[in-house]
Amino acid sequence: MPADDLQAFINDVALVVASSNDQYEITQRIAPRLSALLASGYQLPPEFLRPSSERHLTYPLYIAPDESWSLASVVWNIGQRTPVHGHETWGVVGIYSGTEREIRYVKPTDSAVGEPLTPAGEHEWRRGQVAVCCTTDDDVHSVVATGDEPTVGIHVYGGNIGTLNRPSYDPATGAVHWFTSGWDEPA
Repeated sequence: MPADDLQAFINDVALVVASSNDQYEITQRIAPRLSALLASGYQLPPEFLRPSSERHLTYPLYIAPDESWSLASVVWNIGQRTPVHGHETWGVVGIYSGTEREIRYVKPTDSAVGEPLTPAGEHEWRRGQVAVCCTTDDDVHSVVATGDEPTVGIHVYGGNIGTLNRPSYDPATGAVHWFTSGWDEPA
């Protein structure tokens, strides 16, 4: 799939985001579009596939001028794991390559602060699969790159995910630490 087809995907997502404020409708409309992008044979440029030996990397592919949504390539080296975290926005994730194990938790309520997180299941995502990873009421998880190659995901988020203040949780205690992930620069 040529780069101009990625631009067509971006244009399509922009229309979806502009046409609704309903995060459930937005994610349900973006998911099949992301699935089609992955199935089309689109090739990310090599600089957006580079893993790090230290931590997962989040490369910006597109940030809407009004920051209403963003598109990213997220790369985990073999065995890397994210902390348990939330997004505070909607998101759709498609696996470009590799395998990802997602460990989900029930999003704690304000009254549950300081209590252990409640596990909500695990799922293994493989190349070509697409999932709604988050909505504002269901967005707490950890991700592990499994398999024998780095895992690369194409992520679409509401807002500029690199600048959003987001929670990281200690699943055993429920303690919350707020962070801003930032963006990584492709080589």
